Amino acid sequence: MSNHSTSTSSYASALSLFWPMLIIAVLAMTLRPTLTSTGPLLEEIRLSTGLGLQGASLLTVLPMFCMGVFPLLLPWLGRYLSENAWIAGGLFAIALAGFWRLWLGSSWALIISALLGGTGIAIVQAMAPGVVKRWYPQRVPLAMGVYSASLMAGGGIAAILTPRVAVHYGSWQAGLGVWLIIPVIALLLWWLRPQEPMDAKHNSIKLNLFFNQRAWLLAAYFGFANGGYACMIAWLPSYAQDLGWSAQNSGELIGVMTVFQVIGALGAPVLSANRLDRRPWLFFAVAIQLIGFIGLILMPDSMMNVWVGMIGCGLGACFSLTLTVALDHLSNPKLAGVLTAFVQGVGFIITAIVPYIAGVLLDVTARYQASWFMLVITLIAMLFMTIRFAPATYAKAINITH
Repeated sequence: MSNHSTSTSSYASALSLFWPMLIIAVLAMTLRPTLTSTGPLLEEIRLSTGLGLQGASLLTVLPMFCMGVFPLLLPWLGRYLSENAWIAGGLFAIALAGFWRLWLGSSWALIISALLGGTGIAIVQAMAPGVVKRWYPQRVPLAMGVYSASLMAGGGIAAILTPRVAVHYGSWQAGLGVWLIIPVIALLLWWLRPQEPMDAKHNSIKLNLFFNQRAWLLAAYFGFANGGYACMIAWLPSYAQDLGWSAQNSGELIGVMTVFQVIGALGAPVLSANRLDRRPWLFFAVAIQLIGFIGLILMPDSMMNVWVGMIGCGLGACFSLTLTVALDHLSNPKLAGVLTAFVQGVGFIITAIVPYIAGVLLDVTARYQASWFMLVITLIAMLFMTIRFAPATYAKAINITH
């Protein structure tokens, strides 16, 4: 009897640990397929719909714009609906965008579906870190690692499988629309999530983030890190083709980057979990990218896969560690969620600007090295910014007023 009770208790304990983690992972996997599934089919989509280059750019720009704007509005919008309603609504919007893409045939409909899906992504993405903090207060680095790795894996899987689905069904719409499956599963899991009492404590405390230097520092750091990712997605395949790579092989470089992103996103938070000071691992994540981009400039031909792998590892580690550091600043999950929403909001606006500047540099110089050199400068700036993330400064840096 005692052994049976012990076994039951162990099972319940394991379930309470891993069930919420599974929900977090599936939530995260809904956040990138809407963006990454269009790239591999873009030429076919343009031929079919007459979508121009500017219209094609909106398929990425609009979701990114939503990811920047919604988190900044969250402190006001959050008063009107519960967290449960917002996340369920966001997942429904992502699924609806995918369902619409199964049968749409015009360029304007595709662009509106990107706006609809981007809105849902922005909602879930803004809310998720607060959920992580509340569900895993003692395991934030591990949980954020799983969240970040799942987010990146979802995007990578969509980029790889979308063209195969499209070929199998003879329809690019099927390749895009198939990704409604993940948000539908996420909706079911969210409905089955662990029940919990919502803590009303600290509801009267306000964060003056628009006037807070640390919040802007974290947001700039997050934006620079993701700006490197956006530039790699936008220009790496073209850079490789300019060096003589085939279209297929150059596209596979994004797969290499994604694999190492997942490794970095999982590994760095776990390795840093035993100490509150995350700076040594942030230094490593930034430095390994710095080496990778310098390699892309000086020796791209001989070691392209090595440089891309290093950059991917650093990008993945930076994403999860930056959100973890933001969550570390505040012990209360609700307030920490507000901070990370601000960091993501301002950060994604910066992210959208960085590849645009890289494109301008490419037009002016006709050399990809100018864009990589710009990213080297941002990474050097991030090294200096990292110094300021000392845990002893967290309480003073975030100004909480009653």
